[in-house]
Amino acid sequence: MNRVDHIAGHTFHGRKGAIRNAFRYSVDYILLDPESQPNTPTLFSLNRANVTNWRDSDHGGEPRQGRGAAWLRDQFNKMGVTQPDRITLLTQPRVLGHVFNPVSFWFCFDVDDQLYAVVAEVTNTYGTRHSYLCHTPNFAPIQTSDRIVADKLMHVSPFQKIEGSYTFRFDYRQDRVGVWIDYGREGGGLIATLTGRRAPLTDRTILWSLLRRPFGARRAFFLIVWQALKLWVKKARFRPFRTAPVPDHPVSRIREP
Repeated sequence: MNRVDHIAGHTFHGRKGAIRNAFRYSVDYILLDPESQPNTPTLFSLNRANVTNWRDSDHGGEPRQGRGAAWLRDQFNKMGVTQPDRITLLTQPRVLGHVFNPVSFWFCFDVDDQLYAVVAEVTNTYGTRHSYLCHTPNFAPIQTSDRIVADKLMHVSPFQKIEGSYTFRFDYRQDRVGVWIDYGREGGGLIATLTGRRAPLTDRTILWSLLRRPFGARRAFFLIVWQALKLWVKKARFRPFRTAPVPDHPVSRIREP
């Protein structure tokens, strides 16, 4: 992959349980090989300032202290997982120096270019990060129909408990990408999706995105705050972050069938 792709996508969140809330927003993501030196448009850079950019330090490890793909490979070594032949990262870029990614996805491919693992890198608004290694039994190629389950271990939304599980589904193609997450717990949960078509990132798409969705991920952060206010008005229970344990390991495995 010798280019950076632009994903002009949509995200949907629908709350389950007694207090319902749902929203659908348009979003701008990028898909890139973090270990290559892809061709980039003038308004986008890797590891240096620009109108939009991407930095290794924003991923892999603690926020703003990450090591990018090198971190992921270290984690695979520690867990005894076969190293990927190729990695792509689905994430929001920095826009005017700012970034906030509630979740990014590392897609890992084997020597036959089959998708065999996905690392979901979750970051909450309190600056805590935890990742979930998603794979099928025996790391067989991941199909669109596969449902991969992982126990929830980190405090994300202050309106949800730290219990239950995530069910992931992935659809990775040459022309589009899709992720579906069904968070289930007793009496509630959440359904979240991210879908969009792939196209080369160009200066034109960057400028058009800035016109339609100014401030990039900063916009996403304020939309999260807006939805939180709506839940507060609806009298959803607020759970302070200080009561939540933090996982003592950066990556957790799926729940084995």
